[in-house]
Amino acid sequence: MPTITRWLVKTSLVMLVAGLALGVYLHLPGISSGGLFPLYLHLLTFGWLTQLIIGIALWMLPKYTLERPRGDERLNWLIYLCLNLGLVMRALFEPLPPTALSPWRGVGLVAAAVLQWLAALLFIRQAWPRVKGR
Repeated sequence: MPTITRWLVKTSLVMLVAGLALGVYLHLPGISSGGLFPLYLHLLTFGWLTQLIIGIALWMLPKYTLERPRGDERLNWLIYLCLNLGLVMRALFEPLPPTALSPWRGVGLVAAAVLQWLAALLFIRQAWPRVKGR
């Protein structure tokens, strides 16, 4: 299993535990979800599911070339960095009240979304040439 896949899969499992723990916390009596519910969804969808899919896809898709089976490894690591930096930024800014750190909260959330979007585009860039007919 390639190193990038191991990092993506292990990080996705950490995000699964974090997301489920946050879900349990949100269901405790007297807890107001505030901005934590969107974070809960992001941890499970981007942190766990998307990251797991990307990791396995980078490993299992047909080889790009014999010399570079997964394409440009630097881009694969950039995918990992963008996705997880976006998640960390979302974890920092999402729970804040809308008026907190204004306008920095909004800038932080937009930056987080752009990083996650960039990770998706980079993954498509890496996967597209590997999805080919026989």
